[in-house]
Amino acid sequence: MNTEKATLGGGCFWCLEAVFEQIIGVESVVPGYCGGHTDRPSYEAVCTGKTGHAEVVQIVFDPEQCSYRQLLDVFFAIHDPTTRNQQGNDIGTQYRSIIFYHNPAQRQVATALLDDFEREKTWPSPIVTELLPAPRFFAAEAYHQHYFGKYSEQGYCQLVITPKLAKFRRRFADRLKPRQ
Repeated sequence: MNTEKATLGGGCFWCLEAVFEQIIGVESVVPGYCGGHTDRPSYEAVCTGKTGHAEVVQIVFDPEQCSYRQLLDVFFAIHDPTTRNQQGNDIGTQYRSIIFYHNPAQRQVATALLDDFEREKTWPSPIVTELLPAPRFFAAEAYHQHYFGKYSEQGYCQLVITPKLAKFRRRFADRLKPRQ
């Protein structure tokens, strides 16, 4: 099987992981950090905003089952690309809306989609999503991996992730992996 990587940041990586791991063709989703200026950042350091990293997910997917464009369609449906350094109550540069592309084709797809959104005025405010080449990715600490699956009853999960998942499942029902 031929796979590709996508690296996306749009708020808390727990939310992104919970959504993307449910999409047909997605092989793995790893929460982590990208785009900063320190090696091997910790969650605590990233939360200070001083490392420059964004909370992201790195997605390994089969482009024959799920295109990069389809991943971006989901990405823009589950976060607000018009708020700089914020998603809901999560505030800080680590929560910025960002696409790290891995090759020229991904850059071209993302640029075209962002241009379409601006031309069609999809959102009432300007899009602030950054588009940058993918730098080194650092996987988040083990306790962040599969967070929603382990802690779905926790308050943040119930108040933030569960409604986001419900919205995603309604809108993209045809893209969902069968429930196990």
